[in-house]
Amino acid sequence: MEMRARLVVEGFITGLHKSPYHGFSVEFAEHRQYMPGDPIRNIDWKVFAKSDRYYVKEFEEETNLKAYLLLDTSGSMRFTSGKITKLQYASYLTAALAFLMLKQRDAVGLVAFDEQIRQYIPPKSTSVHLHALLLGLEKLKPAEKTNVPRALHEMAERIKRRGLIVVLSDLLDNPAQVLAGLKHFRHRKHEVIVFHVLDPYERRFSFPAESIFKDMETGEELSTIPWQIKADYQRSIAAFIERYSRECRQSLIDYVVMDTSQTYDFALFAYLAKRRRLF
Repeated sequence: MEMRARLVVEGFITGLHKSPYHGFSVEFAEHRQYMPGDPIRNIDWKVFAKSDRYYVKEFEEETNLKAYLLLDTSGSMRFTSGKITKLQYASYLTAALAFLMLKQRDAVGLVAFDEQIRQYIPPKSTSVHLHALLLGLEKLKPAEKTNVPRALHEMAERIKRRGLIVVLSDLLDNPAQVLAGLKHFRHRKHEVIVFHVLDPYERRFSFPAESIFKDMETGEELSTIPWQIKADYQRSIAAFIERYSRECRQSLIDYVVMDTSQTYDFALFAYLAKRRRLF
């Protein structure tokens, strides 16, 4: 988990520095020449070794941001049409976000939920805290049923200090109730970003022959011929996504649709864009 997180984030940072988006600095704003009175600890010794001149890293202003990563571990997150389940994808993304946040000296915590809160690791900003977060992610196992609204409302009441709430879920629950839970965070003055994680087949419904579909949480089965209902299904999933997008936008909640075929850079960039707007 740590290796994946490190590779994803370091690759992303390298890409940022090579792209037009270099303004999204994750470590420091710029170098400037050392002046008497500057803290010696901020001298960049690598630059000194190359130039024989003293330069200091001019860091971005400390923000004391507290972030909470809320990860859905319900049964539906076990679904996959390929090599990686939604839960694995969301877990790796959670690990990468935690790594990036701690690299920015922000405090980050983890909340894993299904029908109820299964794991809660309070936010800290120390480097050793990353190990606790990744260990928690490694131990996660998908449950059967889900109750996204209950988990959201419970955490909205539990988190007292204003912070950044990051939700990673397939949101396969009652949209009105889920949105009410997300709005509860906004009512409590939290900033919210939602990563709606889906499988490509859940978006395109690219099933070939007659199939039996089984609910991964209730066990209910339905036999059907996919091509006969594909158009209706695609309209339904599009309306499902559009409703989340519209109501999140109206409530000033960042909403990002992702599927497990996408690279993690897309999500990390969305997070950095959100963070920059906050400060």
